[in-house]
Amino acid sequence: MKQALLQGRQVSKVFAQDQMKNKVLDQVDVDIYKEDFTIIMGSSGAGKSTLLYALSGMDGVTDGTVAYKGKQISRLKEKHMAKLRAQEFGFVFQQTHLVSNLTLFENVAVAGFVSKKGSTAEIQERTRSLLAQMGVEKAGNRLPSQVSGGEAQRAAIARAMIGNPGLLFADEPTGALNKSHTEGVLSLLTSLNNSGQSILMVTHDLRAAVRGNRILYLEDGKILDELILPRYQAEDERSRENRLKDWLSELQW
Repeated sequence: MKQALLQGRQVSKVFAQDQMKNKVLDQVDVDIYKEDFTIIMGSSGAGKSTLLYALSGMDGVTDGTVAYKGKQISRLKEKHMAKLRAQEFGFVFQQTHLVSNLTLFENVAVAGFVSKKGSTAEIQERTRSLLAQMGVEKAGNRLPSQVSGGEAQRAAIARAMIGNPGLLFADEPTGALNKSHTEGVLSLLTSLNNSGQSILMVTHDLRAAVRGNRILYLEDGKILDELILPRYQAEDERSRENRLKDWLSELQW
């Protein structure tokens, strides 16, 4: 039986503006399992990113609860939530959010110091190792403005992994990349998952979604359906994509 790493129960999120209330998440129940590559899909405005932010503690919930490794986190004070995010979660976004005046090496290492997992020497060595794993070790001394978008995103993934996160959250990580850079980033994420890294990713891109083994479909703030696939194998990509397209078509995506 799979182990539930993250659990959301009756999660709702309401945004109020000009005396109007907009319920973006509507009593969502969801389990995210250890070592899964879970994908969240849905039409624009369905609440995909809002759900990811709510589950990760990046944003609060209006109602309901979120638990990580069996412990409720949705009511933690911000200082405790920030500590949990630094030590247990990794984040990759569409925009890299790398610090512009720090090198790629420094961007990754600083995140390691924040996580407080290891000595200075250990963090520096892990930074070098991660940059090499991501294929950007030669760009480690360059600023974000001096590297390609794909290289910057690879460094952002290294930064997300520096604290050995229990769960990696990714919000449209390939949304700003061209095709070749997209393939490189997806291959890295797939490799991380194959080595045991649990990943929860929001995407609208079929090329990205086929990398997952579990796809959740969100509509009007609710999980409408889910698709279970075998672990990704490159030789099966076409058949996986066709199966995903048929499923999405049934859901009128």
